[in-house]
Amino acid sequence: MNRKTRTGLLAAGLAFGMVGVGYASAPLYRLFCQVTGFGGTTRMAVGTTAPGAVAGKTISVRFDANHVPGLPWEFRQEKTREIVTVGAQDITFFVAKNLSNKPVTGTASFNVTPNQAGKYFTKIQCFCFTKQTLQPGQQVRMPVVFYVDPAILKDPDAKQIEEITLSYTFYPVDEAKKQS
Repeated sequence: MNRKTRTGLLAAGLAFGMVGVGYASAPLYRLFCQVTGFGGTTRMAVGTTAPGAVAGKTISVRFDANHVPGLPWEFRQEKTREIVTVGAQDITFFVAKNLSNKPVTGTASFNVTPNQAGKYFTKIQCFCFTKQTLQPGQQVRMPVVFYVDPAILKDPDAKQIEEITLSYTFYPVDEAKKQS
């Protein structure tokens, strides 16, 4: 193989590799955030249970609900704040209502602040794991089952945290674009 052919194949392989990295970057970043809690990303522990309550150790969890202006929903938390025992499984509810006269599908993004708490806030069940379709006028209660990992008490950057905020924002899902 001559030098020009080898250089051409190397350049083509490099270009192909860069395209592959481009496609893989979003899922890899999402996985990185879930594992490390980077940017306030919570952990998902579907099908597991909480590790167990740590006696005398509580933390305040504040709940926040938002939606973008293009989504014709009412979206709110049932409770604004709750004191939870570290390590114990807890549940809270959010309420969504479709204010339009047609079915509307939405998806929720979420984060936890302060950012250091993200890797210790674990969701077992959440409406944010899947798209939500509400029929005209339909109102639903949506649960979030979660716990705060006891490891937060040993982390020098997180053990002084007294309050965690769990925030959701709902966005519309354009089903027509997804099908084309």
